Amino acid sequence: MLIDPIKTYTYKDYLSYDENERIEIIDGEIINMSPAPSRIHQEIITEMLFKIRQYIQSNNGPCKVYTAPFDVILKNDDDELISSKNIVQPDISVICDKNKLTDKGCTGSPDMIVEVVSNFNPRNDYIRKLNLYEQFKVKEYWIVNPMRRNILVYILTEGGYDAPIAYTFADKVKVNIYDNLEIDFNSIDI
Repeated sequence: MLIDPIKTYTYKDYLSYDENERIEIIDGEIINMSPAPSRIHQEIITEMLFKIRQYIQSNNGPCKVYTAPFDVILKNDDDELISSKNIVQPDISVICDKNKLTDKGCTGSPDMIVEVVSNFNPRNDYIRKLNLYEQFKVKEYWIVNPMRRNILVYILTEGGYDAPIAYTFADKVKVNIYDNLEIDFNSIDI
């Protein structure tokens, strides 16, 4: 589909796209997503998903964890859903409020989002999505960079995101929305 660089796109426009076209909309601008992710990208997501899901199940937790493609529609409380200008497909989304879940995905902010950086457009993860997730009060945002073998963890406070906590792939990284879950990146075979 042809993209108009002047138009402000919304969820209504997003719904008109073919499901095979991988796009996101950030601040009304269409962002083309990368083609098929790398094997390492998928390995990291699979391992993290497994560990988070296993933790939720073993603790009878209320949260749900999803991987892309899974629509997250970010909007202000008083905005109509169809007019939302921010629709993303995070690599991993953890949602603890089941009222936010719909057949199409999540309406509102997940409790935790993980983005695994690809070479396609790292600026989106480090700048645009960081600002977007802070604006919509995502409690915890991880940026996992397989090329640099590091992880940045942002924790939401009253004033926004604090400076990130930096880890390497040799570390165990605490999932802060839970009391005692850590992801051991050293154990991920990549």
